[in-house]
Amino acid sequence: MLEETELRVSLMKVTRRLRAEKSDTELTDSQMSVLAVLDRTGPATPRALADFERVQPPSMTRTLAALDARGLVDREPDPADGRQIIVRITPSGEAAVTATRRQRDAWLARRLADLDPEERAVLARASQILRRIADS
Repeated sequence: MLEETELRVSLMKVTRRLRAEKSDTELTDSQMSVLAVLDRTGPATPRALADFERVQPPSMTRTLAALDARGLVDREPDPADGRQIIVRITPSGEAAVTATRRQRDAWLARRLADLDPEERAVLARASQILRRIADS
C-alpha cells in the first residue's frame, strides 16, 4: 500500500507543478484544460466538454463565459440543431495553449536534464505505463 501512496503523491506533485507553468497566469487550470481539449479535439458542445472534464454543466457554462469574454473561444449555434451551441477555440486561445505547452515542456526538460541517462530511460518506460493506466 505504501508504494501506491508514494506513486500517487509523486504524480500529484508533478501534475500540480506542471499546471503552474502557464503562459497566462490569469487562466484557471479548468480554463486551460478546456482550451487544450478544444485545441486537441476540435469544436464541441458545452455538454460534451462538461462530460470530458467531469464537471457539471453550470460549471462549464461559467468556464466558457470567462474564456469567451477573453476572446479565447467563440460560441455559435449548431447549424444542425439551433438549440445547441458549438464552442471553438480562437487563434488567441490556440496561442495560449501553444505557449503554455512550450513553457511546460521547457520546465520538464530542465528537470530531466539534471537526471542521469539511466533515470531518464526509466522515466521514458514509466511514461508508457502511466499512459496505459490513464487511458484505462
